[in-house]
Amino acid sequence: MEAMKVNDVTPNDLPWKVEYDASRCTLCGSCVAACSFRAIEPKVERRRMIWSESEFPEPKARFSAVPVIRQAKSIRNYCRGCGICEKVCPNDAIGPVRNPDTRHPVITRCLGGDSIKRGGRKNLEGSVRTLDRIRVGRISQMTDPSLDAQRHTFDLLAPFGRILPPEQLAFRVTEDGRLAPSGQSPPVNWIYPVIIGDMSIGALSWRMWEGAAMATAYLNEECGLPVRMCSGEGGVPERLLKSRYLKYMILQIASGHFGWNRIVKTMPSMVEDPAGVLIKIGQGAKPGDGGLLQAQKVAGHIQSIRGVPKADLLSPPNHQGLYSIEESVQKMFLSFNAAFKFRVPVAIKVAASATSVSVFNNLVRDPYNIVGGFFLDGIDGGTGAAHEVSLDHTGHPIVSKLRDCYLAAVTQGRQGQIPLWAAGGLGKTGDLAADAFKMMCLGANGVFTGKLILQMAGCVGNDMGRCNACNTGLCPVGITTQESALAHRLDPEKVAQNIVNYFLAMDQEFKKLMAPIGNSALPVGRSDALVATDKAVADRLQIQYVC
Repeated sequence: MEAMKVNDVTPNDLPWKVEYDASRCTLCGSCVAACSFRAIEPKVERRRMIWSESEFPEPKARFSAVPVIRQAKSIRNYCRGCGICEKVCPNDAIGPVRNPDTRHPVITRCLGGDSIKRGGRKNLEGSVRTLDRIRVGRISQMTDPSLDAQRHTFDLLAPFGRILPPEQLAFRVTEDGRLAPSGQSPPVNWIYPVIIGDMSIGALSWRMWEGAAMATAYLNEECGLPVRMCSGEGGVPERLLKSRYLKYMILQIASGHFGWNRIVKTMPSMVEDPAGVLIKIGQGAKPGDGGLLQAQKVAGHIQSIRGVPKADLLSPPNHQGLYSIEESVQKMFLSFNAAFKFRVPVAIKVAASATSVSVFNNLVRDPYNIVGGFFLDGIDGGTGAAHEVSLDHTGHPIVSKLRDCYLAAVTQGRQGQIPLWAAGGLGKTGDLAADAFKMMCLGANGVFTGKLILQMAGCVGNDMGRCNACNTGLCPVGITTQESALAHRLDPEKVAQNIVNYFLAMDQEFKKLMAPIGNSALPVGRSDALVATDKAVADRLQIQYVC
């Protein structure tokens, strides 16, 4: 009898078990070929058959070799529960099942001696979302009639750029009573209130990134929706920088400054200005932690765009040389405004935290009037790669912190001067319009989303631990990988079509929510339109409690 080794890894130690029915399997090999994680493999089992040919029992034994599919017993090649094997199996002979007895968090740290890293969103199950405890409760009826969502004209535009109060506008009144410009005002772009959030061309496959960019261009030029897409850290392809489609892109610079050397060198050749510049200080999914693009995803084109070798690319947790809010305004905002000759709005993105309001208060008092937006990202946001302990245990929910920032601006009488954009788990239920509408009523000018865009493209991961392997470069559907064979599973035209269709549907839903409360423009700050079914939520957000 073989000696038992208690420290050997078995399927019962892993988060997912692969259930296999040999009687249904035709040994086509599709599941093994499709599994990007190498979590299943072909094996041969030795089977014993007993039979008797006489009237009386005369047992005979025969041994045969039978090919089967087995689960890999490895903390490196383990099943992530993506279900691709089940998708490709013609006979429903195989599929993953969640293992409630998993020891994976313990054995991975013990055997690997390293912190667990993954992508996706936090996996810790919480209570019902705050947004799901809020309803649109004010309906215009006899006193102030509601609008017709099908026939009324709606203004679905949000500002990206510094909004000056009337007394500071660069206009003068001429002798004949007309307005005439008397100086330069900060640049402002009026855009759709939902931005495709910052996901870099390193975090995403080139086909996914191209599909999102195609959708953005189509929405602008064919559908009349001024949607903007943020590049994420790491630069963009040179041909895009030199094209007229750059005007639909928000260029992001983060603490690693990856890709900005190419952007700066291409500036003289740009035929259009970008839609804006976003300086990322922090990210909601992993606040206080820098960016991480692991070596297995640093493909040749990524090395070229970023000017780096094939190695783990780590961004510092903060911008080097910036040690105060005042310095960030003076150095970064001023320099990037000057780089584009003050034609392009420059905004800042921070992670929601207990200090967010302090940062926002200082930016609202910006004497240079060059802070073009405040992007606030909450704990439920996703990321391409992070230490799991950061994903699950750091951060701040977005709803209350957005509300705090808005009310702080109201206290100073400066609401709306620096546009507030919020994100972090919006659209987790698939309904982004409702989430965005409620956030606007609480004070946001607009929202941005990333994980939902991936789900539109076909992401099979979820917030309960399914897949979440964006960091490995082995994405089974070709969304977050640089492996050519895996990336080609994704059809960029289908990705673009799905994103366009979702935005068109969302545009209708915005109108169906705005019409009942009698708003023809975005309901920024219309907290009177909301009610909460939870007393604590109502008190915290200063909205009406109902039961």
